[in-house]
Amino acid sequence: MKDSQINSDIVIVDDDQFQLKLLSHQLSTVGYKSVVAFDDPQTALGHMQSAKQKSTVLILDLNMPGMDGFEFLKQLKEIDFSGVILFVSTKDDLLIKASEKLATAYGLETLGNLIKPVQANQLEQFLNALNTKRENNLKGDKQYQYSPARLQQAIDDGELFNVYQPKVLLSTGELKGVEALVRWEHPDDGLIMPNQFIDLAEDHDLIDTVARQVLRNALNDSKIWKEYGMDITMAVNISIYNLNTRDFIVYLENELLETGVNPQNLILEVTESKLIQDYSMVLDMLTRLRIRQVNLSIDDFGTAQSSISQLRDIPFNELKIDRGFVTSACNDKALHGVFDGSMKMAKNLGMKTVAEGVETEADWSFLGDSGCDLAQGYFIGKPMKAKELADWREQWADRYQKIAI
Repeated sequence: MKDSQINSDIVIVDDDQFQLKLLSHQLSTVGYKSVVAFDDPQTALGHMQSAKQKSTVLILDLNMPGMDGFEFLKQLKEIDFSGVILFVSTKDDLLIKASEKLATAYGLETLGNLIKPVQANQLEQFLNALNTKRENNLKGDKQYQYSPARLQQAIDDGELFNVYQPKVLLSTGELKGVEALVRWEHPDDGLIMPNQFIDLAEDHDLIDTVARQVLRNALNDSKIWKEYGMDITMAVNISIYNLNTRDFIVYLENELLETGVNPQNLILEVTESKLIQDYSMVLDMLTRLRIRQVNLSIDDFGTAQSSISQLRDIPFNELKIDRGFVTSACNDKALHGVFDGSMKMAKNLGMKTVAEGVETEADWSFLGDSGCDLAQGYFIGKPMKAKELADWREQWADRYQKIAI
C-alpha cells in the first residue's frame, strides 16, 4: 500500500463536493487509502491542528469562497503546519506560482501544482516523488528535524543568536577580527547547530532572512566592541542566495549607516564551492560590494575547483584555507607543497590568508613558517558570545606568551 509508504494523512480541501469525491477516488485507485476530505477550510484547519500530523500531504484548492487558498496558507503558518502542500486550481499558472512563492515565504513546503481536471496518473507521479524524497531523507540524504514554519518562528521569536570565533595574527598573536557564526536556542531542544538548519533555510527561501539577522546582530556587536576599544574586523558568511536578492546591497548599506560600522571592518565570506554557480552574477555583485569598500573572503578554499582566473577576476582580498586542508598538510608532504603553493598564489593576488580549523598545537606550529597571516580554530578560541570576547582576549594574551611561534 502506498499510503503506508507515505505514513501520513492525505487531506483534501476543496469547496466542490464533486472534486472531493473525484480526488478521493483517484487516490484510492492508485493505492492511497488514508484520505480525509473537507469542503470547509476552517474545519480542515481544525483537523490538522488537532491531529498534529507532521507528514500530512495537503491537496489544496486555491479558489474557495469564504476563505481562499491564500488566506488558508496564512492560517497554516499560524498553526505551524509542517506537512507538504500540493496545489490544484482552475486558475492560471501565474496565480499558482504566486501561491507557491507565498507558501515558501510562510516557511511552508510545497510539492507542486496541478490544473483541474486532475488526472490520477498525475497525482501518482507527485506522490511517488514525495515517497522517493522521504526515503532518501531516511537514508541520511537530508534529514530535517524541523519544519520550515518552525524555523521561521525561530527567526521571528529571536531564537537565533550569534557566537564569534577569534582570528589572530600568527606573527604577534594579536586579535584582528572574529567570524560570526549562527546558533539556534530552541526552547525545548536546547542548542541547535547550523548544520541542522542552514540547508533547510536554503531549500525553503529562508536563508536570506537568516543571513540578514546574523549580519544585523554582528554589526550591532561590532559597534559595541568599538565603543569599548576593540576595533576589529567582523566576518559574516553570505550565500549565493543572498547575492541573488536585488536589495541586498541597499540593505547592507543601510545597516552599516545605522550602526556606524566602517565598511572596511566588514568581511563577507563566500564558500568556494558556490562560486561556480552563476559566475557572472557573482562577479557583478561582489565587485559592487568591493566598490563600497566591503572586504571579501573566499571560504573553505581547497574543497572545490575554483579556477585561478576566478580568483583573479573576483575582487577577493582574503583567502581562507579549509580546516581539513590545514590538518592534512601537517602530515602529508605532497599536501604540504600544495598548501605552500596556495599561500604563494594568494600573496601574488594580493590576498591575506587565514588558516581555519587550527585545533591542536601541532597545527599552530605548522603554520609558523607557512607564510599564513591569520589563524582561527579551537586551539586559539572556541566560538563565544559577544560578552565573553574581552575576557578571552586577556586570557589569550597570557597564553600566547607560552606558545609564541
